[in-house]
Amino acid sequence: MEISYQSEKKDDQAIPDISERKSEHINLALQSQTVINESDNRFYYEPMISGFPVNKTIQIPFAGKKLNVPMWVSSMTGGHQLSGTINRNLAMACKEFGMGMGLGSCRMLLDEDTYFSDFDVRSIIGDDFPLFANLGIAQIEEMVEKNETDKIRRLIDRLKADGLIIHVNPLQEWVQPEGNTIHNPPVDTIEKLLEKIDFHLIVKEVGQGFGPQSLRRLLQLPLAAIEFGAFGGTNFSKVEIQRSSILRKELYQPFVNIGVTAEEMVDLTNEMILDGEKFACNQLIISGGIKNYLDGFYLTEKSILPAIYAQASVFLKYSQGDYSDLQQFVTSQIEGYQMAKSYLTLKESRR
Repeated sequence: MEISYQSEKKDDQAIPDISERKSEHINLALQSQTVINESDNRFYYEPMISGFPVNKTIQIPFAGKKLNVPMWVSSMTGGHQLSGTINRNLAMACKEFGMGMGLGSCRMLLDEDTYFSDFDVRSIIGDDFPLFANLGIAQIEEMVEKNETDKIRRLIDRLKADGLIIHVNPLQEWVQPEGNTIHNPPVDTIEKLLEKIDFHLIVKEVGQGFGPQSLRRLLQLPLAAIEFGAFGGTNFSKVEIQRSSILRKELYQPFVNIGVTAEEMVDLTNEMILDGEKFACNQLIISGGIKNYLDGFYLTEKSILPAIYAQASVFLKYSQGDYSDLQQFVTSQIEGYQMAKSYLTLKESRR
């Protein structure tokens, strides 16, 4: 599939003559002064080294399939009245632009099919691009302990998914009024699961990110990818605190202000690699606090390991209505990323 990164003027758009354009320049010049202390100091702007991005198809290997852009639709909530519309729109965008997609929590599909159609989007996204189911670590722990991991295989087969995302969320479960108890270290549970499965596995956090010890243990496992779910984006522990009593809010609020940012996790991973550590997992999905294509470009370029970037809340914003809204948003993000790739270099070398 070819994606056009260069905007084209529509035939019915009148092009202002030169005098009109110059008049606009005069009127707007005083409103367009830049402020030095507001500059983005992550990049050098290099206007001499490239023309406009050209139409081209790129292929990024991921979990045995491919992506056409370094973008991933991060897992969102499921099982409410808009889930079907959201997932179908997102799957259409993944198909059109060549992105990968993580479904929201599929826990409710383990034992009944009421909401199955809301998650059943393989026929929309097609077979070429990755689609992953999603379950929480508490459910994985229970199934591993009861030797019921065949339920996961059935879920993946029914969804025609390429594998499973495990969201690791002990803090969220702890502060959630109806949260589940996690009895064992999540990494131990994941290691036991890996011994029983033959499908791809991604592990992600849900808003706090991973510190260096957790990150190292995950990198040592044969995972398809680690998704950061870093501090700075949507924080599901904070979501649960908003649902709590005043006393619980006061008790746990300091804890949800602790976390590891996406840039910190890229730096931690780079340091481990530069120190000579070898890892079984060699793919990152950088998420958490990714506001736009410049954040995504910066962090993926900075990472030594192959990396794509993910967003959730902004995709959620544009996927609840007409598909054209989401389509325009994704187009703008890809165009912005390609412009960054053409004209920007990082001030801080990753090596």
